[in-house]
Amino acid sequence: MPTKKIIAVVGATGAQGGGLARAILGDSKSGFAVRALTRNPDSDKARALAALGADVVATDLDDGGSIRSAFESVHSAFCVTNFWEHFSPDKEQAQARAMAQAASDCKVRHVVWSTLEDVRHWVPLADASLPTLMGKYKVPHSDAKGAVDHVFTDLGVPTTFFRASFYWENLIHFGMAPRKSADGVLLFTLPLGERKLPGIAAEDIGKCAYGIFKGGKRFIGETIGVAGEHPTGEEMAAALSAALGSHVRYHAISPEDYRKLGFPGADDLGNMFQFQHDYNDVFCQARSVETSRELNSELQSFADWLAQNKDRIPIS
Repeated sequence: MPTKKIIAVVGATGAQGGGLARAILGDSKSGFAVRALTRNPDSDKARALAALGADVVATDLDDGGSIRSAFESVHSAFCVTNFWEHFSPDKEQAQARAMAQAASDCKVRHVVWSTLEDVRHWVPLADASLPTLMGKYKVPHSDAKGAVDHVFTDLGVPTTFFRASFYWENLIHFGMAPRKSADGVLLFTLPLGERKLPGIAAEDIGKCAYGIFKGGKRFIGETIGVAGEHPTGEEMAAALSAALGSHVRYHAISPEDYRKLGFPGADDLGNMFQFQHDYNDVFCQARSVETSRELNSELQSFADWLAQNKDRIPIS
C-alpha cells in the first residue's frame, strides 16, 4: 500500500484544525495521514483524534524548534493562529513567522495559511472613520494575520492563503446568541444594517481546507475565501425563528454601540463589522459559496446548520 502523505495540522483540537483533521481521518480513500499538533496531547479532543488514527504531537507555537520538529518529514501543513487566546497581534505574528520559517526549513510542499484581510489596505490608519486600535491597527485580529502573508511568500513557501468567514458556532460559544429584550422578544444583534454576513459552519472550514490539499499544486499561490451562505441579519433572524420555534427579531445597532458593549474584544469586533458593512461587496466577493461547494460537496447553509445545532444555542 502506498505511503500516505503527512499533513501537519496546527490547532488540531480547535475549530478549523479539528474540522480538517476529522475530514482527512473520515475519508477512507484519503491519500493523507494526519499529524495533529496541539499544546496538550492528553486533552479529550486530542485523545479522540488519536483514536481516529491521528499521530498527536505536542507542539508549542511560541517555540520555533518545537514547530520545526513537528514539521519534519511532512508533505503539507495547515497553519492557523488563535488571537482570542491572548489578544496579542505581536504574539500572533510571531507564531505565524515561526510556522513560515519551519515550513521553509523543512521544505514543506504545500501550506494552507488561515489568514484574513489587512483592513489597513482599505482604511489607512489616518482614516478616522474607523477607530485605530492598539496604536497601529484597525481590526487587530485580522490585520495581524494579513500583515504576515508576505512572510510565507518571501521565504518561498508554496502557500494557499485561506480566508474563513463568520463561524455560525459564534452563536453557541461567543455570546452572539439571540437574547430576550425587556418585552420578552428574542433579539439577534449585529452592527451590519442591511448588509450580508458571509458565514460558515466550523466543520465546513476544515472540509474546505481538505479540498484545497486534495487539489494540490493548482491552489498554490491562490487566495481562497470560503462561506456556506451570505445571509443578511434579517435572513439570519428568520432562519433562527423557524429553527427555534420562537420569533427572533433582527436588532441592527451601530458599530459605535457595538464597540461599547464592554466584553473583551468588543472594539475589535465592532471595527470588523464596520469594515464588513462599509466594504460589503469586497468582503463577500472574496468568499465564494460556489468555490466553497466545489471544495466541499457537503457544504451547509445556515438553515442546514441550525437543524443540527439549534438545541446547542444558549438562549438568555
